[in-house]
Amino acid sequence: MSEVFGATASDAGLGALLTLVVLFILTGRLIPRRTHEDALSDRDNWRSAFMESEAARKVEHEQVEELLELAKLGGHILTALPQPGKPDEGEVAADARMDPTPRTRL
Repeated sequence: MSEVFGATASDAGLGALLTLVVLFILTGRLIPRRTHEDALSDRDNWRSAFMESEAARKVEHEQVEELLELAKLGGHILTALPQPGKPDEGEVAADARMDPTPRTRL
């Protein structure tokens, strides 16, 4: 067997093996099976939650598009209405129809 720091694997013994296991547990490289299964189920739950949120986002996007179309239609309707203070072509302004001289009653 090969030597590591002047000692072989058979010389290390149970103490080194226990130290190695404790080191792996403390660094997170060795975890219980239940913890691993929980992590996998969380990953799967994350995916389903992501898919639900993407479906909701798509519905929201479609609703926003509809609202934008309605807003554009409302804008076109408002611009088509006659503007106050601006007479349309062929109309006589209100000031031109009124007689500027006041009438007195006798």
